[in-house]
Amino acid sequence: MKRLMIAGAGALALFAGGYAMAQDADSDTVTIAPAHEKIIRDYVVKEHMRPVDVDENVTVGATIPENVTLEPVPEQIYTTAPEVKKYRYFYWKDRVVFVDPDSHKVVDIVD
Repeated sequence: MKRLMIAGAGALALFAGGYAMAQDADSDTVTIAPAHEKIIRDYVVKEHMRPVDVDENVTVGATIPENVTLEPVPEQIYTTAPEVKKYRYFYWKDRVVFVDPDSHKVVDIVD
């Protein structure tokens, strides 16, 4: 029984350590774990994502113009980080910008 509890605690620690995202309850931002940022960057490079031109400076919390095309998060990304599934994204200046599709506000930027 003790071994089972230790194994369960170990599994919980692994799950918590691999948790992809943490959403700040007080704001519209998301923090992506560094390991998952690499998965996102690798996907963008592999798929040869086309960069989007945005005249405004893009920062977390900024509102993206309605004319910017936002892509749904691909399954290859949200299976590792399911919390990003509800967001949309675009590729801008070698960065992946995650946007809340309802408010068009930037929630995170992956460099």
